[in-house]
Amino acid sequence: MTGHPHPTPTRTDPDPHHVDPDPIGSVPQPAGPGPQPVESGPAGPGDDDPALHVGDVEVARYVVRPELAPKHGPRPYLHPVRTLAGTPVTDALPADHVWHLGASLAVQDVDGTNLWGGRTYVRGTGYTWRDDHGMIAHTQWRERTRDRLAHVLQWRDRAGGVLLTEHRRLAATPVTADAWALDVDYTLTAPATRDVHLGSPATNGRPGGAGYGGFFWRAVADGEPTAFTMDADGEQAANGSTARWVALTCVAPGGGAYTLVFTGLGLGDRWFVRTAMYPGVCVAFAFDRPAVVPAGGRRTGQHRVLVADGVHDRAGVTALLAAAEPG
Repeated sequence: MTGHPHPTPTRTDPDPHHVDPDPIGSVPQPAGPGPQPVESGPAGPGDDDPALHVGDVEVARYVVRPELAPKHGPRPYLHPVRTLAGTPVTDALPADHVWHLGASLAVQDVDGTNLWGGRTYVRGTGYTWRDDHGMIAHTQWRERTRDRLAHVLQWRDRAGGVLLTEHRRLAATPVTADAWALDVDYTLTAPATRDVHLGSPATNGRPGGAGYGGFFWRAVADGEPTAFTMDADGEQAANGSTARWVALTCVAPGGGAYTLVFTGLGLGDRWFVRTAMYPGVCVAFAFDRPAVVPAGGRRTGQHRVLVADGVHDRAGVTALLAAAEPG
């Protein structure tokens, strides 16, 4: 698996649940007329993609208003994210799943609206192209500094109706000489008049542990990466688990080795992990049962990803986690 652009992958062992690439092309199409974000606050022309820094090093670019067709799940996302040595650790618009966008929040079923992109999994039918795609739109900046971003977003259905209102904060902090931490905090608020249900392909009938949807990180790797938790090894053991952390070690297409350590499962969350089909880790909101944001209520998340140069084993991950704890 290499970074974008990709050749169309050749599968020697087809997965019956694999989502084929967009049949009308992998190149994203410009979005047509539709609801547009309302901008307020200190943002101005030409500064819609701010960067996060650790010291003088740019470690992530935040794409706030991607020009994507609805079928690709338009939403703000982090890409490229890099190690302190400059190795890229995210992928965006890959040929196998065009709607995978770096590191982002996305859910395939939000009260029937697909905010993930791609086909929608329909019980009894399978993956189906439907006109059910919405968007997650930036509406207002609250804070923007070299190491911290905060803004307000709306999760919208295809007609522009607001499904959820989100307040999101992103922060980059140093951990060691070769590692830094990305903190992602958010609050999702439902309208006062109705509950909002969050689902996944798994809750809509897909077998095989496909409970993805939530805070998702599409990594980039040359060859299959390695996933492990505190006490288990491999994709099958990590997928669906409630481990305190999940680590992913990869070699980037340019040759740089890196390790990602994910923490911060919320109540009811599970890990969704892929290494064989593609490299990705998700804090899954509805892994095997739907989640609900009650009318007027909130759902909060606090996740941390440690981004380190080099390959770290369990002892190395434990040391990184200890170094990242507040002094």
